[in-house]
Amino acid sequence: MLDNDKIKLTNYNHSSRDKKNNKFKWIIFVVLLVLATNALTAFLVTNALPKETADSKGSAYSGKHISIFNSYDEKDIEQFKKLFIVKDKLEKYYNGKIDENLLVEAAIKGMTNSLNDPYTVFMNKKEFEYLTTETEGSYVGLGIQVGVVDNQIVIIAPFEDSPAKKAGIQSGDVIKKVNGIEVTGKDLDKAVSMMKGKKGEKVNITIYRKDKGDMDLSIVRDEIKLNTVKAEMINDKIGYLQIFMFDENTGANVKKALDKLHSEGMKSLILDLRQNPGGLVSQCVDVASNFIPKGDIVVYTVDKYNHKKEYKSHGGKYTDLPIVILTDEGTASSSEILSGALRDYKRATLVGTKTFGKGVVQSVFYRRIDGFGDGTALKVTVSNYYTPSGDNLNKKGIKPDVEVKYPEELYNKDYNREIDPQFKKALEIANDKLNKK
Repeated sequence: MLDNDKIKLTNYNHSSRDKKNNKFKWIIFVVLLVLATNALTAFLVTNALPKETADSKGSAYSGKHISIFNSYDEKDIEQFKKLFIVKDKLEKYYNGKIDENLLVEAAIKGMTNSLNDPYTVFMNKKEFEYLTTETEGSYVGLGIQVGVVDNQIVIIAPFEDSPAKKAGIQSGDVIKKVNGIEVTGKDLDKAVSMMKGKKGEKVNITIYRKDKGDMDLSIVRDEIKLNTVKAEMINDKIGYLQIFMFDENTGANVKKALDKLHSEGMKSLILDLRQNPGGLVSQCVDVASNFIPKGDIVVYTVDKYNHKKEYKSHGGKYTDLPIVILTDEGTASSSEILSGALRDYKRATLVGTKTFGKGVVQSVFYRRIDGFGDGTALKVTVSNYYTPSGDNLNKKGIKPDVEVKYPEELYNKDYNREIDPQFKKALEIANDKLNKK
């Protein structure tokens, strides 16, 4: 889940002096590394900076950033002295070409990689561009959402009608190689960037599937159009609403769909969140607000300083509507928030299998004021999220009220609602709810 309001870009600020210092440490270290690429390295180490210094691309860091650096004590700077020593030795003795931009990027990525958190990464321009396309309606790639389990890159869900879906990719598959290069959980963003690219090009991936072993697949990239909402009436009283992910338009589209179903006679709803990998938390809250009374907590987060942030319902017209939610192992992040909130308030019955279990929040620093502004960015895990009852779902997921497994043999066939045991059970429960009203 990314804690943001429009696209996956947020500003994460703390009010106390200590928290500001922590933020500035990251800013200044990036400044240090960039400035280290010119002849002022020795000057920097001695803490004698000019008021304004331009990087290699000509964009100047403001005097504000430099004055923050000057407030650093020598002990803080000494911790990173070895970086400059190594750089100096490489420039003096390495018998080959040195790309200073790559040198700086590798040093920064080394820091984030050392945390062993696949969701905390430094992104170069290309990687950051890929991230920002995920909630803008379309992009070119394979059409999958991935997460990390036990340091493995795991398929959360393939998108409907995507190249990955057509190639037989399933939730739970583990990506072991992309174009012949081995990848693990710490290479999550690298693997994602390798799978995206030009339309019509092939991507070779090796996946591992339980009970089948390794499988080599060649998949052609295509434009992935993110149609996130599908709605229809099952019969004259029961509506069906499927949400594929939470992009910047999902909240508004769900409200329109609900109003249309209501006008067609909906008295009960089946909400299908299977294979929904999540997305924008703001849109998740907008969707939940249709079903949860105004002012009630939908989700809350707690950061390392024990600061709590609550996301509350805006209120809606369907707070008494009987709901059945379909979940599976591809139900992740924001879709787990929605499922957990409706479960906690006893607003819905969950049917299917246990959800993925991603209960951490990331923020993305990308603006000039954050020390960036050059097209690169830093994505950081900043907090855990909790359902209204205080349940953190990270690495454990949500168990459904009624467990129904989807048969393995049906994954390789065209979807048919008539033989879907999870849907059939949800329909049965939806009818029971109507009869009890």
